[in-house]
Formats: sequence, structure tokens, C-alpha cells
Amino acid sequence: MTGVTGVTEATGVPGVPSAARSTDATGVTDATGVPDLTNVAELTNVAGMPGATGSAGLLSSAGSAGSLSSAGSLSSASSATPPNPVTPAGPVTPADPVGDPVSVVGEAVEPGALPGVDGVAGSGSGAVGGAPAGLLLLVAAERERDARAAGADAAVILRAAGAGGLDAGALDAAEAAGLLQLAGGRIRLVDPCLARTVYAAVPPARRRAAHRLLADAHTGGPRALPVLFHRASAATAPAPGLGDALAAAAALPDGGPTHAERSAAWARSAELAADEEPRAVRLINAADQARLAGLPHRARELLAQAGCEGPHGAVRGVAQLVSGQLALQDSPVADAREALLLAAELLAPADADRALAARLAAVEASWAMGDAAACVEALDRTPARAEDAPVRPDHTLARGEDAQVRPDHTSAWPDHIPARPDHNPAWPEADRRLAAYRAGMSAVMHGRLDTGRQPLREVVAGSGETGILDGPEALLRAGGAALVVGDLTAACRANSRALAVARARGPYILVAQALERLAYGELRAGRHARARAHAEDGLRTARGAGQDNLAAHHHAILALVASVEGSSEAVAEHADAAEGVAASHGLAQAATLAQWARARADLARGRLPEAAARLGPLVGAGPRRGHFAVRMLAVPCFVEAAARTGQTEAARSAVAEFAHWAAQGADLQAPAQLARCRALLSGPEECEALFTIALDRHDEAAGDFERGRTQLLYGAWLRRRRRPGEARGRLRDALVSFERGGALGWATQARAELRATGDAGPDEPAGQLTLLTPQQLRIARCVAEGATNREVALRLSVSPRTVDHHLRNVFATLGVRSRVELSRLVDRAEKTAAHP
Repeated sequence: MTGVTGVTEATGVPGVPSAARSTDATGVTDATGVPDLTNVAELTNVAGMPGATGSAGLLSSAGSAGSLSSAGSLSSASSATPPNPVTPAGPVTPADPVGDPVSVVGEAVEPGALPGVDGVAGSGSGAVGGAPAGLLLLVAAERERDARAAGADAAVILRAAGAGGLDAGALDAAEAAGLLQLAGGRIRLVDPCLARTVYAAVPPARRRAAHRLLADAHTGGPRALPVLFHRASAATAPAPGLGDALAAAAALPDGGPTHAERSAAWARSAELAADEEPRAVRLINAADQARLAGLPHRARELLAQAGCEGPHGAVRGVAQLVSGQLALQDSPVADAREALLLAAELLAPADADRALAARLAAVEASWAMGDAAACVEALDRTPARAEDAPVRPDHTLARGEDAQVRPDHTSAWPDHIPARPDHNPAWPEADRRLAAYRAGMSAVMHGRLDTGRQPLREVVAGSGETGILDGPEALLRAGGAALVVGDLTAACRANSRALAVARARGPYILVAQALERLAYGELRAGRHARARAHAEDGLRTARGAGQDNLAAHHHAILALVASVEGSSEAVAEHADAAEGVAASHGLAQAATLAQWARARADLARGRLPEAAARLGPLVGAGPRRGHFAVRMLAVPCFVEAAARTGQTEAARSAVAEFAHWAAQGADLQAPAQLARCRALLSGPEECEALFTIALDRHDEAAGDFERGRTQLLYGAWLRRRRRPGEARGRLRDALVSFERGGALGWATQARAELRATGDAGPDEPAGQLTLLTPQQLRIARCVAEGATNREVALRLSVSPRTVDHHLRNVFATLGVRSRVELSRLVDRAEKTAAHP
């Protein structure tokens, strides 16, 4: 295979010329003379590590004079150093001695001292001696290999510690000091900053010695990635052969190494590269793997080291692709889209796989922007058939278990990994489904849902087929396709499976995205408690991975859930957070969801004019129109607010568009909601029949919340028609639906309507409020909340004159002379009822 570097690999290991290495029984020895390092005997009696003497052992604890304080005292000292998963183990220069074990670890030091650490640690009751300090160095050096690992393998650390001469009490001492925890066969640092502090504090020679011990402690053979990484980190002279071997191991599709581990390996191999172009290629690979691992700051740092101004378009194109995908996570999405389209142009002549990946990512950016025309452009400019642009089924850029290329596809991207086996059944099926997805989405974006439905259903049906292990990206596409065609059950199933696969196999960056898709599907299905649980988990995950844009979407979902559950404070908090990022990053979908949440909270509190004012621009025409995939979902809320505030023309216009959308079958709740909207806009003769139709159609779709809203509106209409007996039945059903779905704010409305029919519920008034009639009580409570007479009239569907009449009687009955006094009396009475 010939890459952009012009090197022809005759050895079978990408990027490694055959003359650069030889293989013997002990492993790989590169042409520069870097020792094989498979034998630790030479390192077990060397001075120069904490607590060591010339004969006591490399990491022994005898005669400790230095100390490490508890982890807590290290946190502030290390906070100025930003996390960096790959800290150089030391300069690689020809002047470094090679081969002599004592020279490798450096000069001897005073017994027990750990130079550079004592000054940071200070002193304290938790101080420990040199043996635990040596153990900490081993754990820190192992963590350099995988910044996201949940601790280090205890067996590896203890083997390395034993070979280095540490006594058996080192681990106990470190645990007693509160520095380490041993659980489940893993050693975990209590304070993650401690690893960076310890590793940065010791001289480079000490780091290299620790890496040598870890290389020999790892199992799997001399070509295993952990062994090669630690050998590369211990190198003291230019070692291009060792770097090539490490790069080859990082690229192998064995499914074992994590993305963070691969990133560290690519970065370390770049340090050992002999030429600039292989170095840049490896740094770009490292950046992409860091991105997939949820380490965006590290990814950008590696991209900056690589540079993007090389002579080869494929190299510049992939760097641009990684940069655009990073921007899609935490920057303005319009900028991300332009970067991704540029990447597609640069990659198209040489690498169709990545060119297509760039186009699909540009579609995602356009979707987040709410720009339907941009989505169409990006979709239509991708190849029409799968065979025209072969693509990997999942996380295309990863050098992981699925990062393979077609055997018939020649790429100009260097360091390509071996071709996939022809007998793998997943590849042709994945290609076919990806082509169906593109065709279906293109038809939908052109307004032809009837044409796009069939290919999208093929995508949904094919996900999770027997014998085909889908990756998370394919499953997320299936979940998205299911949402578009209105199959919420399939959408939640596909997204739940995507979440499981992303957590088990990676990439980590897709965990928060899978949680967002799953939470949104649960929300659409009316399972609000589940939606909240997934969105809260997703918010924590997105924050931890630096995915600000996804965090904004999770906030928007949580705001919508809170608008159902009745917490106006939570609605405001999450909507503010979502809109803050959406405004600066151009996230039209998150902004639309947040405004919808605020309006629905207004509806729950009876603030109809405010709800109509928020939703009118979103569902109407003009530059303030909401996101194309969300605005129709908000129409029923707008119609309810507008119809009850006299804005009938605007409501009728919205219903006409909603009827066209509902007829396409994209939402199972839409037919029932349409009948409810028409009932609100009809005369007395048609209203009852339309409410009945709406309830019948609710029976065809799951979801207590929407059914409860229809029952509430129907019951209120019956009460106003002076049919209290019939109204109570509908209102009780509404109350049960809301309570079952956790819609507490709406349950309060249902109870208030029940009281107005003369049915005193379990929260009947206390104190002087018992003197009021049900209608007077409702008016008193509205006024106590700060509503004007006109606003009260709109909430209760009565005239302002009626409100004024009842309010005068309320003042006389309760003996108050102002609205302020009434508010205080109602507040005291409600608190007494809640806490008798």
C-alpha cells in the first residue's frame, strides 16, 4: 500500500519500511538500537527512584525521607496545569544514553526522595513515604495510556511495582493515606489531578523507567498496544521503527483499545516519526480519536500541532473534517457546516468514504441550524448509490474495530488499515441501509414524506437484524428515521440500543447523543419521567465531554418535561440554559423547544396571552418561524391559547397547516390533537362531536398527558354549558391521567375545574376560604397569583364584568380591602391547608 508519504510497506505493517526493523524472539528492535525491553531483570536493582538505594531496588521504600500529602492538598496545586492525556516522558535526543540500565533511569538521588513532588505536596497528616510515591508514579504513567480509563489494572501495577523493588505495603500505605482506592481489580486515584501532578513533577528519566517497568508488566506480547506504548514512552533516542510499530498497533481493528488509548498511541508514535508528513498524519489520527473519546481540548491541541497546510489535499481534508466535527459539538453550527463542506471538497478526489462522512455531518449541522434548504443541499450532493461512495458503517474516522476500507477502494490517506474480509455480511447491508437513509431523508426534506417513508422504514426494520451487529451511528440513524415516520416505539428501541452499544464499545462521544435522542423519543411518547432521567444523564455526560451544543438540547428537553410536571422554576432554569447556548451557536431546534416549554408552562398556569405570544411567531410564517421539525408539534398549544384569547384567525390558519401535516402520519397524536383544535374553534353544535372524535383517536395512540388535556378542555366546556354532572366525569378522568403521568401543574387545573362544578377534592380550601363559592375561590386564587381581571376572565372563560362582580363579593366575604390583602390571606390559608 502506498500512502501520501510515498513509502511502500513491504512488511505488512502500515507506515513501517522493512529495513527499519527486525524481529526476534523477544520482540521488535528498531534500527536506532532502542533495547527490546522485554526483560525487567536489568531494572530491578537500579538507584534513582523514590526510596531506592543502589541495591534496594528501583522503586523500594527503604529509608524514606520524602513525602506525599493527601490527595486533597494536591488539587489546588495542580489546577493550573490543564489535563493532557499524553505528557512527553522526556526529550528524545541522540545524546540520551541507550542500553545501560543505570543510565536509562538517570542519576542516583537521596533515598526516599521524589524530586519535584515534595515541593508540591507540602505536609500534612496524610503524608506518606517513598514507596507509595513510587506506586503513584506507576499509576500515573499507566494513566497516560488512557485518560478515560476507570483506574489502572491492579495486576499490571503490582507486577511493575514488584519488579521495581517496591515492598508489598506500598498499596496499603497509599490507600491508608487516601490517595488510591483498590476495587474490582482496578487501582483508582481518588483525585485525578494527582496523576498529572506526580507525572509532571518527576524528572524525565524517572518517567521512562516507570514506562519500562509497565511495558514488561503488560501481557499480550511485544506487539500489544500497551507494551508498545510504554516502550515508545521509554525511548531515549529517535526510534522511527518503534513509532511505526506503535502506529500500526493503534490502527488495528481488534476492538480492544479505547479511543482515548488509540489517541495516546497515535500521539506518541507521532513524536517518534522521522518525517513531517507521517507526523502530521498521526497527529490528525490522534486528534480524531481524542474527539471520539470526548476530549475536545486535547483534540484541538493535537490538530494545532499537526497543522492543516500540507501539500496533500487528503491530509488537509481530514484535518478540516475533524475540526468541523469538533465545532459541531461546541461551536456555532453554521461554522461547523462550512468547515465540513470544505472538508468534503478536499476529500472528494481521494477519499470518498470521508467525503461522504463530511457531507452527512454537514446535514447534521444544517438540521441543528433549522436550515431545511441547507439540509437538502448537503443530502443531494452526496452520491446517489452506496456503491458510488463506499462508507464504513460507523464512526468512519476511528481507527477502531470498524474502521476498515473496502478491498476495491484505493485511498490516498496514509496509514490505512487492512481491507475488510469479503465474507463479512454487515458491510453490504450497512451500505444498502445508508443509501436508503439518504434517499429517504432527501425525499422528506423535499416535502415528499410519502416517497421517503418506505426507504426510511427499511432503515428501521434493518437495525438489529440477526447476525448483524450494528454500531451506534447506524442505530442512531435508524432511531432518527423512526421518528421521522412516526414510529416512536421503534425510535426508542433503536436509540436505547445505540446507547448500550456506545457505552460498551464506544465511541464515548456518542453516549450523550444517544441519550438525547432517547430522551426526545420518550418525551414524544408521553413518558416524561423516563425522558427526564435520560436527559439528566445525558446532560452530565455532555458536560463531561465538552459537548455544549448537546447539553443545550438536553436542557431544552428538561424544560419541556418540567412544563408538564409543573415546576415553573425548573422550566425557567433549563430554558435559560438552552437559549443561552442556542443564541450564540445558532441552535434553532434547541431554541424552539425551549420557547415551547415556556409557553406550555404558561398554559399550565392559565397564562393564555403569554402562551399565545410566545408560540405565535414559532408556528407562523416569517423570520421568527420555529425549527421545521418541531414547529408543528407546538401548534396544538398555540391553538388552545389563541382560541381562548380571541385570536381565532391566527388559530384557524395554524390549524389548516397542522391538518396537512397530520394527514402525513408523522405523529400518532396528531389526529386526536387536530380534532381537539377544531373543537376549540367550532360552535356549540359541532364542539361536542369533535371532542368525542378526539377522545376516540387518543385511544389509538398511547400517552396519558395529551388525552388528559383533551378531557380537561372537554370537561371545562361541559361545565360552562351548565352540565356539571357530565363535566365531573371528564374532569376526574383528566385528573387521573395527569396524576398518572406526573403532570402536576395540569392536575391542579383539573382540580380547580372540579371544584367549580361543586365537587370538592382532597385539597379543599381551609380557613376563611371555605366561605367562598367554587367560582369565587377560583377567582380569588387567580388574583392572588397576580392576574388582572381581564387575565382571570380569559383563564376562566367568563367576561371581565363577571370577574369584577365575583371579586367584589370575595372582598366583602373575606373582609379585605385590596388585592394585596387578598393575596396574603390566600397564601396563609393555602399554607395552613398544606401543613395543618
